[in-house]
Amino acid sequence: MAEYKLKVTTGAMKHAGTMDHIYVILLGTEGQSPRTELNNLGIDFIAGKASFKTSSSLGKLLLVKVEKDPFLLFPEDEWYCSKIEVTTPEDEEIVFPCYRWISRGEFVELRGGKGLTFLKYNITNADTLTLGLEMEGLAEPGKWKRIEDIKNIFQYKKTNMSEYVSEHWKEDDFFGFQFLNGTNPNVIKCCSKLPPNFPVTDEMVRPFLETGTTLEKEMEEGNIFLCDQKIMDGIPTRQKDGNHLYVAAGLCLFYKNPEGKLLPIAIQLYQQPSEQNPIFLPSDLETDWLLAKLFFRSSDLIQHQTLYHLMHTHYLAEVFTVATFRCLPTIHPLYKLLIPHFRYTLHVNILVRKLLLSPGGASLGVEGLTELMRRDLSQMTYSSLCLPENITERGLELIPNFYYRDDAMVEYYYSSDSDVIKDIELQEWINEIFTHGFLENKHSGFPSCFNTIEEVAKFITMVIFRVSAQHAAVNNGQYDYNSWVPNGSLLLCKPPPATKGQSSMQTVLETLPDVEDSVKIIFQISNVWYMQVLLGEFPEEHFDEPRPKEIIKALQVDLYYLREEIAARNSQLEIPYTYLNPDVVENSVTI
Repeated sequence: MAEYKLKVTTGAMKHAGTMDHIYVILLGTEGQSPRTELNNLGIDFIAGKASFKTSSSLGKLLLVKVEKDPFLLFPEDEWYCSKIEVTTPEDEEIVFPCYRWISRGEFVELRGGKGLTFLKYNITNADTLTLGLEMEGLAEPGKWKRIEDIKNIFQYKKTNMSEYVSEHWKEDDFFGFQFLNGTNPNVIKCCSKLPPNFPVTDEMVRPFLETGTTLEKEMEEGNIFLCDQKIMDGIPTRQKDGNHLYVAAGLCLFYKNPEGKLLPIAIQLYQQPSEQNPIFLPSDLETDWLLAKLFFRSSDLIQHQTLYHLMHTHYLAEVFTVATFRCLPTIHPLYKLLIPHFRYTLHVNILVRKLLLSPGGASLGVEGLTELMRRDLSQMTYSSLCLPENITERGLELIPNFYYRDDAMVEYYYSSDSDVIKDIELQEWINEIFTHGFLENKHSGFPSCFNTIEEVAKFITMVIFRVSAQHAAVNNGQYDYNSWVPNGSLLLCKPPPATKGQSSMQTVLETLPDVEDSVKIIFQISNVWYMQVLLGEFPEEHFDEPRPKEIIKALQVDLYYLREEIAARNSQLEIPYTYLNPDVVENSVTI
């Protein structure tokens, strides 16, 4: 006779247990066990156990089937099963990870053992949390009367950075700083040649360059940078209360001066130059220059929110999540590696769709936002999502590079390139992502299959970075930089200036959203999530083998030292950059 011993662990969260009957069946290469009930040691099913004998060994244990049936007439109570541990007659301990809710009548199959790929065993397995805001008297309809009045919004919440922004938003060096270290450091590029539709001359910008130099010389030395918003050109906007809303599709030229500051030196607000589309300069009327920066930053904010935040983190995370659930069984090593990084992603994306793709909110409206995302997807490339290649392509190699590598974990499970090619589940996973996520666009550079361990490692690194660190970079600073609406707004009520010298601060106020819409924007970027799981934390233990556990511990040590390095550097900076500190980087897209 062969004896198998089982131990079941229920999740530690509230109401995770159940009073229902729990049954299991073990399947091995040589047969299966009878359907056996686990004894319940209490109404919370804290730990279920079972021990039963079979006439002979079941061979190599492959599956545990779990079933939940009602207990008497008690109402439905879902059960959160963390894992099932089985001790075989040979004293081998095998862990079958579950980490999911199980409902009555549901039949769940768990694969167990060390991380197994399909080539090893040929078995087919079938209202958002918001801060309490006290805004009485601040959300009444009407335009702002003075810029200073906007500060009244911040009586309920202030950060050091939001205060800094409200005091320095007019300054050119702070405007430039935000394109490197604000919420959207994804668009600026080194400029070695001006585009033909941006006719900036040396005479225009010479007063803003170092004495004795020229625009051409500074371009040759790599000190001129460009942001081009051509993707916004012709995007339809919506109406509000019968009035049109406005966006720019501009170009902005920056100069990195000898002190290392990045300064805007020329802004054109539409793609085609004309007399009604002048090139604005820092020497223009102060409010003309402020309006030019406001329109450019506002379009950048729309790109940030719609593309680099929503599309490039939330929606890509959803593609990776769905493909993982559809193609990889729970015992697959990549499932174990990736699943902590998909926590709550599908849930939050449902809320995001209702919030960001609703008729109100931004100047674009649903039609414009959809068209903007369609354009972006058609030109998205694999290299643009891989940070080192992205930095190189944009000529920004000297920008600090925070990059998390998981190569060691991948190499542990794939001893050769041949293992990668033979892993059917892995190949189905990447093909599903290529087909449904990137619409089989062969020009994008995205892989449709994997041939080497290096290719798998690169792709997994990109996925984990995108859903953790990259999301933190574009999400965590939103309130700091964007709550002060004169610094940039998702909604603008007047068209960009077509002539110079006719604006005033009253024009700026009329261009900004009114009090009510300003408050709505603040609400939108003030959401917080209190159940954080930070990068490097793994509450659910998916890996049972010693080597992956050692790699996780090494990662946690690296993150600890990175925290210390970032804290030491930030202590010396006027404007600290905190958004990639592991203390605030979540493991997954949850907000």
